Amino acid sequence: MAEDAFRSVFRTHPAGVAIITAMGERRPVGFTATSLASVSSAPPLVSFGVGRNASSWATVCAAEYVAVHLLAHDQRELASTFARSGADRFAPPTRWSVGPHGVPLLDGVPTAMVCRKVYDLPAGDHTVVIAQPIRAYQGDPARPLVYLDGRFGSVSR
Repeated sequence: MAEDAFRSVFRTHPAGVAIITAMGERRPVGFTATSLASVSSAPPLVSFGVGRNASSWATVCAAEYVAVHLLAHDQRELASTFARSGADRFAPPTRWSVGPHGVPLLDGVPTAMVCRKVYDLPAGDHTVVIAQPIRAYQGDPARPLVYLDGRFGSVSR
């Protein structure tokens, strides 16, 4: 299947929007991900993909711990900031703090998980990361932010 055809198929598949963060040697890194998936409940495992050309790829792959943040419908700008190449993603107005194991935790997200990385698997032009959540932070369950056909949107419960 051609790359354009593959992308066209997945443009019709709504995906939840997450931000993955990790702490580098000098600064935090992060990116917007629509590839987050639950892998197992016993033990709990999640997966996400990170492009090998992404500025955060090397740091995420070298990190022992990452944070996974699930976004709400009103956090489109935050998702866009972490998707934008060359942006200073952790500069104001982004609010964050250092959490357990040194991971950057974003303020104001409805759900965040601190995860210990278990595997990094090469997969084409990406690396698939399998991680085990070790701590969850759950706030007010909001309408989730989703990505469909190149745009952010939301769904109601």
